[in-house]
Amino acid sequence: MDIITDVTVEKIEECVRGSLSGTMTFPDVLRVLKSLGVERYHADYSRQENTYYLENGQSHVVSSPHPEHETAQDFSAENVASAVNESQRGEHGYLDFVRKTMNAGCVGYFVQLAGCRVQYFGRKGEIHTETFPA
Repeated sequence: MDIITDVTVEKIEECVRGSLSGTMTFPDVLRVLKSLGVERYHADYSRQENTYYLENGQSHVVSSPHPEHETAQDFSAENVASAVNESQRGEHGYLDFVRKTMNAGCVGYFVQLAGCRVQYFGRKGEIHTETFPA
């Protein structure tokens, strides 16, 4: 199995910092991650960390601290979709996106780069899927 390089780790961590600071958009992050061989990642709101999975079987966990927000008990796919649409229109940054999706009962999401989709999860196993252009 290949070893994840320091350069790959640094670029992944730059993506997290860029998302949190608002200097990188979701499409920017996807471009960089694809170039590094990342096939998917999991954003875990509860643990405030992201796990990146590379095509070679390696993975890397990065802290993704955001202001603490209470996660709603009930999951609203409609409100998650609304937050996604606002992001796509550039109406808010990543931290607002996190707050809004947590208010919609989201506890985290998986981004599947090869499948061009994001799956958002609720506390009780609810799933809402959004697709993005290849």
